[in-house]
Amino acid sequence: MSTLKFNSSLIKLGVLTGDCDAFLLAAAAKRINKFNKSTFFCFDEIEVSRFKLDFRFEKADILRLKSELRVPDVLKMPNRTEFSGLICLCVMLRRLAYPNRLSDLQKYFGFSPQDLSYIFNSMINHVYGNFYHLLTSLQLWWLSLEHLKEFSGALVRKGCPIPSCIGFIDGTLHKTCRPTRSQQEVYSGHKRSHGLKYQSVVTPNGMVANLYGPIPGRRHDSYMLHESGLLDKLAVHLGGQEMYLYGDSGYPLHRSLITPHIGNQLSDQQKLFNLTMSKLRVCVEWEFATILKNCQNCLYECQTSKYFGVKPPTLEEYLRNQNLN
Repeated sequence: MSTLKFNSSLIKLGVLTGDCDAFLLAAAAKRINKFNKSTFFCFDEIEVSRFKLDFRFEKADILRLKSELRVPDVLKMPNRTEFSGLICLCVMLRRLAYPNRLSDLQKYFGFSPQDLSYIFNSMINHVYGNFYHLLTSLQLWWLSLEHLKEFSGALVRKGCPIPSCIGFIDGTLHKTCRPTRSQQEVYSGHKRSHGLKYQSVVTPNGMVANLYGPIPGRRHDSYMLHESGLLDKLAVHLGGQEMYLYGDSGYPLHRSLITPHIGNQLSDQQKLFNLTMSKLRVCVEWEFATILKNCQNCLYECQTSKYFGVKPPTLEEYLRNQNLN
């Protein structure tokens, strides 16, 4: 039906009162038509070679990822609009692939910024609500004592002088703009920048075993460690087994945490220890990430996993959460 006939029908039904309303509707339709001329997202038409560049996942794995993330076929937004679950997943992956604005995604997907905002926030809430425990709980199948012993063995084979080291802990500052109020709360004097801090534990298979944050950027790593309660959780999980995390000198010594030797009068053996552990600890910086990055590591062997020769769990094993309890 043409716009003119459509307007005429609405006038007859009493929805529009006259020429003025008809004119406004025609103008709105013109804007919509103009918007619709942009290239709408079509999953099947995206080239395989380009797909991973845009979404960080292979095209052939997207349906598998959608299934394991329990994304429904149709998602209903707060404003009652409905979108394909597959498209919603792609919007989230595209937004997280690298920094971009909603207006950039508008050109790619053909949706309004408001709809894209609804889609992205709904997907983030869905993933977080269903899988956040994978980054907070240690009671997971792939973190069993048997697997932890495999991790320590892999580190020893790479020259680790600690026979029972199972992973590495580190903090990172996610930089932000200077806030207009209480800017001192998020200012890191060490980094000389404003931001929010996160704490991550990475194991030799390239997986992020634990993530904590955010906290204000002014806080020290040792404060973040205490607030996270990680070491107490780890001690309970290990059940008396002598296994350790390794962190930098910003962390305190603990029965489950080893740090470098400090001081100006270090022996050659102590210097060698620090140098060896520093090289191994670089893997934390390789893999500082979240749930979706862990999904990537499950699907595609990552740098850390290759380096230490330890395979991560499969995507199904990770997301289906085979709990130890």
